[in-house]
Amino acid sequence: MNFVEIEFHNGNLKIRKLEEKDNVLLAKWLSDPSVLEFYEGRDNPFNLNKVNEVFYAREDGQVRCIVEYNGNDIGYIQFYQLDDETKKEYGYLNENVYGTDQFIGEVEHWNKGIGTLIVTSMIEFLIENKKADRIVMDPQIRNERAIKCYDKCGFKKVKILPNRELHEGKYRDCWLIEYHK
Repeated sequence: MNFVEIEFHNGNLKIRKLEEKDNVLLAKWLSDPSVLEFYEGRDNPFNLNKVNEVFYAREDGQVRCIVEYNGNDIGYIQFYQLDDETKKEYGYLNENVYGTDQFIGEVEHWNKGIGTLIVTSMIEFLIENKKADRIVMDPQIRNERAIKCYDKCGFKKVKILPNRELHEGKYRDCWLIEYHK
């Protein structure tokens, strides 16, 4: 997928493909305990080498992007088409289903409605450009702020995914949530 295919704007928001130089940003954000509390875990900080291994050295079908707001890099979002095995696990058959994961790495931008703008913009992009029938996420049940954001964006809770994610030494339950047009 090339740069032009995934760069898009929505007012002050710009989502662009991850570039090599962004590894420093990711290492900064993913070593911040406030971010790690909800994404990856405070016991799992990232240095530059780990960022390069996880975000740059994999060919896993995920499209990795940086979120800009008012010209400043503030966060990360990735999207991917669900494989057949995952669709079956979730109960989707002959549908085009995409998943997303995201975080705002600059904590001063939290609780300002920017997360809602990011998620609704990605929904619009995936429906219009990737012909997604459904968009899914699996936030940890305890991540109430994120779930409230996703509710505002039109996501509905489908089911609990027990012991879904290892986070800070414990397996955590997650919600399977979906958006469909």
